[in-house]
Amino acid sequence: MGDSLGWRQKFAVLIPSTNTSVQPEFDAMRPVGVTNHISRIRIPNIALNGDADFQRLITLIADAQDEAVDAVMSCEPDRLVLGISAETFWDGLKASRDLKKHLEERTKLPVSMGSEACAAAFAALGMRRLGVITPYQPVGDRNVLRFFEESGFEVRRIKGLKCESPVKIAHVTETELRDALIEVDGDDIDGIVQVGTNLAMARLAASAEIWLKRPVVAINTAIYWHALRESGITDRVSGFGALLERH
Repeated sequence: MGDSLGWRQKFAVLIPSTNTSVQPEFDAMRPVGVTNHISRIRIPNIALNGDADFQRLITLIADAQDEAVDAVMSCEPDRLVLGISAETFWDGLKASRDLKKHLEERTKLPVSMGSEACAAAFAALGMRRLGVITPYQPVGDRNVLRFFEESGFEVRRIKGLKCESPVKIAHVTETELRDALIEVDGDDIDGIVQVGTNLAMARLAASAEIWLKRPVVAINTAIYWHALRESGITDRVSGFGALLERH
């Protein structure tokens, strides 16, 4: 007999301790028989007043990551799912692949992470020319741009919201996100992607697909979709847009 609740898959979900959006959004997407087991990377809620602060945040996450990974392994999960995005884009495609390899070797588990999940989602949805929304400072935007371009995608517009702290990322309203969607939209793109896992945008992205008439990928949806599909779970989950409903 397997786990009584997670009899299909037990996901170990790694998130920063400041993140309040991944856990509820992932749980809302969870099919029966799949369970999410959160491990928090302990970081302070530092002020983000510019590029130097944001670079420090990335360093803090990287330094504390392995401890959080090791802590969740004792529940014997089936897959490691990174509920983090900035770190997975940092320093481009090769660095992203190196991070995945490190985590696979440390855990001996398959890994789903935002950078790779976005690329897979774009392929499924026919997206090559992108509008991008982030909560980051400019250095974060540059790293996202670098990753997507090195992966063969074209970023036509990028909107960084320059959130003032990790916790305040989750304070961005749907009205602000709607305005950002309109700002990066245009006839020269195939779809829009939102990165930054503490931006709560999964349900808004689904509704935005209706009025923008193009794919809108929230990164939490892309990550969870990737984790499910790579685990052989093909359930269609309504309310989160085309990716989970039709792919």
